[in-house]
Amino acid sequence: MPLNIIRNDITKMEADAIVNAADTSLQMGGGVCGAIFSAAGADRLQAACDALAPIRTGEAVITNGFALSAKYIIHTAGPVYRNGKRKEERQLRSCYINSLDLAEKHGCKSIAFPLISSGIYGYPKDEALSVATSTIGKWLMENNDIDVSLVVFDGEAYSVSKNLFGKVQSFIDKHYVGRREEGSRRMREEERYALQSVELSSRSIDEECVHSMPMRAAAKAGLFAERLDEPFTTTLLRLIDKKGKTDVEVYKRANLDRKLFSKIRTGKGYMPSKKTALALAIALELSLSETRDLLGRAGFALSRSVMFDVIVEYFIVHKEYDIFEINNVLFEYDQPILGG
Repeated sequence: MPLNIIRNDITKMEADAIVNAADTSLQMGGGVCGAIFSAAGADRLQAACDALAPIRTGEAVITNGFALSAKYIIHTAGPVYRNGKRKEERQLRSCYINSLDLAEKHGCKSIAFPLISSGIYGYPKDEALSVATSTIGKWLMENNDIDVSLVVFDGEAYSVSKNLFGKVQSFIDKHYVGRREEGSRRMREEERYALQSVELSSRSIDEECVHSMPMRAAAKAGLFAERLDEPFTTTLLRLIDKKGKTDVEVYKRANLDRKLFSKIRTGKGYMPSKKTALALAIALELSLSETRDLLGRAGFALSRSVMFDVIVEYFIVHKEYDIFEINNVLFEYDQPILGG
């Protein structure tokens, strides 16, 4: 996956390169930096760093990974956060861009980042996360594919903006039915099967009504469009053309690997996972009815008894299609992230 967010110890990541949140003198410190030095072999790594020091804030340099499983360690100096008005954001973006450029230059196919400057350097965690994912996402859109992992050690190191979290939580409180809908399981199963072969017409129905309307009743009312037997891949390619997008734009905006997208595109009976199908819907900026139809072609449906579905629905309803921002929220709620 081009950009993944995981909880792990960065020193244990299986990646071509891991990134050390360093100081400008490249000296062994505490936190993530100290853990990386200790795992790599402090004496050898310090000697390699001394030959490259000092560096400026936002710059990046590369050393051998020594005892780590990673081939390389990329060292970048993040900004100390003061008031947000001293070029901190620009410097933080430079950390990610310069590190990615350096990884690509050395032929790395995968790289793992910590959330730079969000610890003792004081950068607000929600802002640090937003800068990280938006910068990495933009770089991936403009450059060759490389698998990027954003590694957080625990929940305390990770936070989305309170404003966005509040809006999503309000939507969840209003729409998520959770376990209260256990008694309606049979009806939901009928809806799931119906969605495999029907297409909702966004012109003729109110999306909110259709969501709560039993699918059999909707079918009898004649609310579904043509192409009832159109397979997933055919529908996907038709939508790509309809939306005026390119294949590259779609798979990158969907946070998908090029090889996976190629499998989907060639068809031959391949069916995507639900989160991959939803990622493609986000990349294509589909409406809620279009999303339901595309999911139906792959044998899935959106359900308000599933937290993951409700969160994704929030962003579709509000026409917010930044997949990295969506994934930030999904991760906050301990849900799978989009892409694959």
